[in-house]
Amino acid sequence: MEALGYKIISVTGDGFGGIKQAFSGIPYQMCLVHMERIVTRGTTLTPQTKAGEILLLLAKSLHHTKRNDFNRRLYEYFRRYRSFLNERTTHPDGTWSWTHEDLRRAALSLDARRPDLFTYEKHSGIPKTTNSLEGHFSHVRDIMDIHRGLSRVHKEKILNTIFHASSIAPTKKILKEIL
Repeated sequence: MEALGYKIISVTGDGFGGIKQAFSGIPYQMCLVHMERIVTRGTTLTPQTKAGEILLLLAKSLHHTKRNDFNRRLYEYFRRYRSFLNERTTHPDGTWSWTHEDLRRAALSLDARRPDLFTYEKHSGIPKTTNSLEGHFSHVRDIMDIHRGLSRVHKEKILNTIFHASSIAPTKKILKEIL
């Protein structure tokens, strides 16, 4: 992309490590909506434990909380519920598993991704979610659905035109190529 004249100033991603690694050295923002979904998978929308209720509330607070407040609350959460999250169940065959495995995984995911949750505070203009990107691609999908019978080559030309025309700042050379 940079070879085509784009300047990548930040990346907002869904938490999969490949995106962050591919753009190392560039500010990375973990999508707050995706982080909330990861936690919701581990707690459900109606948690059955107090620890689950509080973790879900913490995840939902991401959208309107500052880094320091969130870090303090997450630290307090782990201080209060560490032993609960570390409970083990021993099975009849002698093996064991975490008693609250899904909740534990959700809490540890939130803690592991914590450094990338508030990048937008340090770098102005970085979106905190991938909503605008996903909305853009749904629009592109709608356009492509209208032209169902096109060959692959023609589809690629249309997609290239859409992406170049909707980018922030294509170079004059790129504009000449696509127009």
